Amino acid sequence: MYLLLCLGVFALGYLANMVMITVGYHRGLAHSAVHLSPFVRKLVVHGGTWVTGLDAKTWAVMHRRHHEFSDTALDPHSPSNVGIFGVMKAQVDSYLRTMEGLKAEEPEYTRFAHGLESGHRWVYHPVMRMLPYILHFVIALAIAFGFDAFFLGLAYYLGLMSHPIQGFLVNSLGHAVGGRNFETDDDSVNNAIVGWLVFGEGYQNNHHAYPRSAKFSFRPWEVDPGFAVCVVMEAIGLLRIDYPRLIPSEVPVTLPIKPAESKPVVPEAPSVH
Repeated sequence: MYLLLCLGVFALGYLANMVMITVGYHRGLAHSAVHLSPFVRKLVVHGGTWVTGLDAKTWAVMHRRHHEFSDTALDPHSPSNVGIFGVMKAQVDSYLRTMEGLKAEEPEYTRFAHGLESGHRWVYHPVMRMLPYILHFVIALAIAFGFDAFFLGLAYYLGLMSHPIQGFLVNSLGHAVGGRNFETDDDSVNNAIVGWLVFGEGYQNNHHAYPRSAKFSFRPWEVDPGFAVCVVMEAIGLLRIDYPRLIPSEVPVTLPIKPAESKPVVPEAPSVH
């Protein structure tokens, strides 16, 4: 029973983290593949940091730069530059550098911030930005020692603060190990295992071919749990999926993607009406 409780707490924390990242930060803010309701958008922008430990605007800008320079020398976290195991450090360094660039209003970074609002200015402070991690660590300790449940506290913390591992799997294996449906001008591949574990994010080749598509899967056997979450959230009025921009089901595999299609659009993100 205790093991099931630990697994359940981990799963809930992981779900909260993953939905915030893949639906809110990625498909919502970075690409406007889904249009968040005003309430959900405020929740993502202002509350996302407390769920993920990451600033929404900084994450979205870093991700847009990744698309613009994918697998080139300017890519902030490509395994072709730093190796598969170097991606973990590279993505942390890139996140911090992006944050500093936005704080200093450097054009190299601000040009990717179109349509993105700031959540908390305190995240730019090197000590203050650790507050979400400290908060959840304290809660985890309280669970572990207050209820004499070490593994329950560990499950809470690892589930909620899991994004560094998620990002590492996507940014490393999603650009190094897997197959391709589309001939894009980068090294993106589709890794089914990462796709399952990281809510569809492992289908990097599909996503880089159609970055404005809210659905990352293409072949019938590719499963995108993140898109399923989008469908449920749309059904209860929390967001609106941009259906015209979904990957066309009739597009043939290995079709060369035109540059205009393979490059991300940096759009305004209209609210649900």
